Amino acid sequence: MNMMPDLVVETDDASCHPMFRDAPSSVEFNKLRKRLLRQTRQAIDEFAMARPGERWLVALSGGKDSYGLLALLLDMKWRGLLPVELIACNLDQGQPNFPKHILPDFLEGHGIRHRIEYRDTYSIVTDKIGEGNTYCSLCSRLRRGHLYRIAREEGCSSLVLGHHREDVLETFFMNLFHGGRLAAMPPKLVNDEGDVTVLRPLAHCAEADLQKFADAMKFPIIPCDLCGSQEGLQRNLMKQMLDDIEKRMPGRKDTMIRALANVRPSHLLDCKLFDFAGLALKP
Repeated sequence: MNMMPDLVVETDDASCHPMFRDAPSSVEFNKLRKRLLRQTRQAIDEFAMARPGERWLVALSGGKDSYGLLALLLDMKWRGLLPVELIACNLDQGQPNFPKHILPDFLEGHGIRHRIEYRDTYSIVTDKIGEGNTYCSLCSRLRRGHLYRIAREEGCSSLVLGHHREDVLETFFMNLFHGGRLAAMPPKLVNDEGDVTVLRPLAHCAEADLQKFADAMKFPIIPCDLCGSQEGLQRNLMKQMLDDIEKRMPGRKDTMIRALANVRPSHLLDCKLFDFAGLALKP
């Protein structure tokens, strides 16, 4: 990993992106902002996400995580630390009572290049998935397909998503408990077609920090009434389990994230990753 210079957080109009001009000037907020910037830069550097001259499509749902992602990337670009073009994109999926004006007003008000796309995936999901079942998987697949298409149309090499530390850990335990495999949510991958890279620069950022950041920035949050209102989601159980572990043993989430980057194939049971048959005593 490259060593990164210390960040200096400025708050005057001339030295920050317009999104931050009404941000709090408290020491506490500046520490939070600096920590999130450092962690985002760490992920971008550690996983070789950015190449100068590229264009990124930043998915914006209207939730705290995607707002935070967009703000942090714009902050980095404003400081000359991110040599890529950014386009914010919201996919309006036709959910009932979705406030269509909020995101365009927000993006235009801050002078952010963006694209709003309407596709009624809501009707498809509710038609295909029976009552009482979870919508997330199908909804996510449909949304991702449209975002790949939009990335191609906008000349973007990467689709950037707002998944954070807890999303990575929850996915790991979902796969462990229900999928019978050791796999998490990669910070960088290439789609099946091989033409769009998916990036998750918030992989080191804590969800609680992103919530505090969103509250302080007063982002106009849009709740997800399609899947967020469903009870009994397995992912919610994973979240509760991880929160309980963290409460009982503070710091375990950071330890678990480090473990995902410190794999010992010889100490697992996968013969495809380690040549157990080739082990032999020294003569």
